[in-house]
Amino acid sequence: MPRPLRPSAAVLAVCAVLLTGCGEGGGEDLTEQRLDWEDCPAPSEAQGGGPSPSPLPGGRGEWSCATMKAPLDWDDPGGETIGLALTRVRASGPAGERIGSLIFNFGGPGGSGVTALPGFGESYATLRTRYDLVSFDPRGVGRSAPVVCLDDRRLDAHLQQDATPDDNAERTELIDGTKEFNAACERNSGRMLPHVRTTDAARDLDLMRQVLGDDTLHYFGISYGTELGGVYAHLFPKKVGRAVFDAVVDPTQTMEQGSLAQARGFQLALDDYAEDCVAGTEECPVGDSAQDVKNRIAELLEDLDRTPVPGIPPRALTQTTATGGIVQALYSKDLWKFLTDGLEQAYAGDGTILMALSDANDGRSENGGYSNLIPANVAVNCSDDKSRHTPEDVERGLPAFRAASPLFGEYLAWGMVGCTDWAVPGAAEHPDVHAPGAAPILVIGNTGDPATPYEGARGMARALGEGVGVELTYRGQGHGAYNSGNTCVQDVVHAYLLNGKVPAAGAVCS
Repeated sequence: MPRPLRPSAAVLAVCAVLLTGCGEGGGEDLTEQRLDWEDCPAPSEAQGGGPSPSPLPGGRGEWSCATMKAPLDWDDPGGETIGLALTRVRASGPAGERIGSLIFNFGGPGGSGVTALPGFGESYATLRTRYDLVSFDPRGVGRSAPVVCLDDRRLDAHLQQDATPDDNAERTELIDGTKEFNAACERNSGRMLPHVRTTDAARDLDLMRQVLGDDTLHYFGISYGTELGGVYAHLFPKKVGRAVFDAVVDPTQTMEQGSLAQARGFQLALDDYAEDCVAGTEECPVGDSAQDVKNRIAELLEDLDRTPVPGIPPRALTQTTATGGIVQALYSKDLWKFLTDGLEQAYAGDGTILMALSDANDGRSENGGYSNLIPANVAVNCSDDKSRHTPEDVERGLPAFRAASPLFGEYLAWGMVGCTDWAVPGAAEHPDVHAPGAAPILVIGNTGDPATPYEGARGMARALGEGVGVELTYRGQGHGAYNSGNTCVQDVVHAYLLNGKVPAAGAVCS
């Protein structure tokens, strides 16, 4: 899922540091490589840690993992290679009914698909009846030549800095911290810097399709995964099979437009949370009315800006980490109860729950180790996007951001300086997803999605082109639609992916 851009710096993927991620080219035809599928190891720290995946219920439910060779530089496909980590579970139905592989990307950018797919695996049991379910760590992520930047201790300190400066001194501290972060990333990961763009990952997808033995790419993209899927469709329109885009990134927007849309989206989610809290049968413990809930949250953040409270030792809950915790809780209605508990706790001077939510947003485990979600997220975003926003640009835009969201506007506006001093120019103002001649792509927009607002689905459908993007609306809450459990959405997705039935454009599920 896309994250609000941090006020941090550019980060670069690493090959030089992790030698096992790279190899010599040999001029071999990488489309002819055979994958050595084995039992999956426990996830690495860069993937988020945790135990090895458990088998899924039903037949052939064991997860296996492999490494696929891909060119380091797609402009030199016969040159040096990197290893891309894959995971797979075989189709559960009869062999004669198998369609092929269904490849997932769960977003970020920076999320490990090798750990995410097994975690969600049971949710896709119906799709597994006719597909092998496959996911991967995109280049720069997890076990695929991961981006390396600050160590855990220094990243802790970096994420404690004030993300919404109130004066020149705080603004200087923010920009200096960004530059320091950039410099560390360039030192540690400069070799991969030109090679972590979404266009590179799209070419990896097409190589994966061929290595897995599929004539066309059957694909399920979520959040940033929809942008990756759209770029793939633009580059390889005739190779698009059955594809679903859920929680859709608007490919027509600039970074500023996208950040402004997120500000509106998270504000809408906060409004809905506040209304839900006071509408319950039990008294809302964090406010007497919806406006009171929002006023008290704003007051809490102002208080934390002046005086942080104890969080998860030895760290304190700051205004920035509290905002990150609130953002994380608004991704899913299932987390709203934890937001209520966290706010109630923070009002009493204890920041534990909100900090735990913020840690989840940042990819920090309970033992203090970080996945490489943050570095990879910024690396891909800054490699893709050519805009480089200065503090003066942000200052000019602040009135619009504050109008879009009194609570999140400044946080998201200042996040746009994250590409300061990025050492390689970004590719474009926005991705090209125009895909004339591609097979229909089901594009699902959720009216209550905070991170990829509903309007993005229409933007994607139109940009894909007439007869390609087929829009489905879900009137719901949270980031994404299929995993909400809504049976209407799932029935439409199943009908298309399993039986090729394209819904009528403009269909609605509630």
